[in-house]
Order: sequence, then C-alpha cells, then structure tokens
Amino acid sequence: MPSTSAETVPQTPSGSRPRNPITRGWRLLRSHGGELFRFVGVGGTAYCIDVGLFNLLMLGLDWPDWIAKTTATVIATTFAFFGNRYWTWRDRLGSSAAHRQYLLYFFFNGIGLLISLACLWANSGLAQVWPEYFDTVLAKNLAANVIGVGLASTFRFYAYRTWVFRSAGRL
Repeated sequence: MPSTSAETVPQTPSGSRPRNPITRGWRLLRSHGGELFRFVGVGGTAYCIDVGLFNLLMLGLDWPDWIAKTTATVIATTFAFFGNRYWTWRDRLGSSAAHRQYLLYFFFNGIGLLISLACLWANSGLAQVWPEYFDTVLAKNLAANVIGVGLASTFRFYAYRTWVFRSAGRL
C-alpha cells in the first residue's frame, strides 16, 4: 500500500518543540501574536513621532541630523515606554517594578539608538563617495528611519520581552 503524506510527516506532541523552523516560527507567532500586534501598534505610533520630529528638527529648524535623531528618539521612546508598559505588556509585573523597567527600557533604547545612528553614520560615509545618492534628505531618512529603526526594533522586541517586561515566572 502506498504511503500518504500524512504518514510521512513526523508528528510532534503538543508540548515538544518542532524541528521544522517554519512550524516553530508559526507556533511562536500564534503564541505571541497578540503582544506582537500591540508592540507594533505602540511602535508604529512612536515611529511616526520619531520620524516627524526628526524631519521637523532637521529640515524645519536646521539641526544637525544626529542631534535631531537623538532628540526625536528620546521623545518617541518616552511615549513608547508608557504604551508598552500599560498596553503591550500590561499583564507583567506590578507597579513596584516601574523604576527598574524604565531604566532597562531606556538602556535598551540607547542601544537601539546607537543602531540607528550607526546606519546614519554609514550613510554619511557613503555620501562622501556618492553625494548625489547619499547626501540627500531621502537617503538620511532611509538610513535612520527605515534601516536603522528596522534593525533596532528587532533588537528591542527581544530585549523588552526578555529583560524589561519579564513574566512573573521569570523573576
């Protein structure tokens, strides 16, 4: 009798980790989808604050790009902390941990800011070689607010849920 696809696919018990990375990724997405959705909502709003202030300060007030990015990030981070604390991970830890969370949150955001600034710095280096492509407002925005924020957000999601807004069982 020929075997069917159902017979050849290894089944894992519901409590074990699947070996297939796609299956494992799907399970992680299903189990953390709600918090990821809330994180993206808070982060999206903070991103709009960050990009808007960055451009206002850099273009409207003629601030240097790195000072504009730093200032915009600090303000957006403050907003994001309260959004993540009181919405994304509201079920984790009581108010007694707020000071510790706030310090860790800003520490990891500092690392995220350095990631964004490194992308802006790399763009500045490329602007020395190809100024017609990289010494533009669009290039600076792509470096700081697309590539930099994208890389930093990946790092921050892991750091926040692992060290800042830990579940009660991981204390």
